[in-house]
Amino acid sequence: MQNLNLPSISPNWRFIDHTTFGPQFDALQSFAYDDTLCTSIGQQDGIPTVRAWVHHQTVVLGIQDSRLPYINSGRAFLETNGHRAIVRNSGGLAVVLDEGVLNLSLIIKEEKGLSIDDGYNLMFSLIKRVFRSYPVEIEAYEVIGSYCPGSFDLSIGGKKFAGISQRRIRGGIAVQIYLCITGSGSARAELVQDFYEKAVQGSVTKFNYPIVQPETMASLNELLDVDLSIADVMMLLLKTLQTEGVKLVVQPFSAEELALFSENYDRIRLRNEKVLK
Repeated sequence: MQNLNLPSISPNWRFIDHTTFGPQFDALQSFAYDDTLCTSIGQQDGIPTVRAWVHHQTVVLGIQDSRLPYINSGRAFLETNGHRAIVRNSGGLAVVLDEGVLNLSLIIKEEKGLSIDDGYNLMFSLIKRVFRSYPVEIEAYEVIGSYCPGSFDLSIGGKKFAGISQRRIRGGIAVQIYLCITGSGSARAELVQDFYEKAVQGSVTKFNYPIVQPETMASLNELLDVDLSIADVMMLLLKTLQTEGVKLVVQPFSAEELALFSENYDRIRLRNEKVLK
């Protein structure tokens, strides 16, 4: 990707669109896809990859969330409200995924001198360029009161609409972002707020879980006062990549990648069942 302070990265990028798989698309599969691509890129000289994905009515918990004193009550609450709870295989805390949330992964080779912040800034720079036609300033800092807070929360006017995470495995780096495009950001935050209330119930916890303040979060449609769809943002993304000189290649998984994906999915699924047992 040109002009993003990573000159050694190839201008040719693989493009994978998983945004239209529908409600049956298991979020655990997304972790398996990204781990597979990390291996392909990190150990087998695959080209860097842009992957887009959408999951329906899923709350992705962090490992720490899964150890809350009343986690079963928290999970039961989410299920009662139509959301499946899973545990991610990377860092972070609870986030909400639904049909109005676009997820992007930038998967690159881990090279010497490529810092954690370089990975975050790569995604931050891309998102700013995708939405540069709108007269707003997108900032990156921790938004206190949001769910899954971090130093690379993306916000407009102090309201968070996106969060970036990063996973480094087998010589590859997956920089992942969730972008709340449509719907109510505060309603999603209320769901997480209620989850923590049910999963903690006033008990002492071993980590400081976020005290969620729903008014700190919003969707891009709310912040920009527009009516963007996931498809609209995908088009903006593709146009931005083209403008940046990126050549996208649509390349199906090889037989070796499919076999590795199957192994990764089984591993992640079994691990998730064990954690939530």
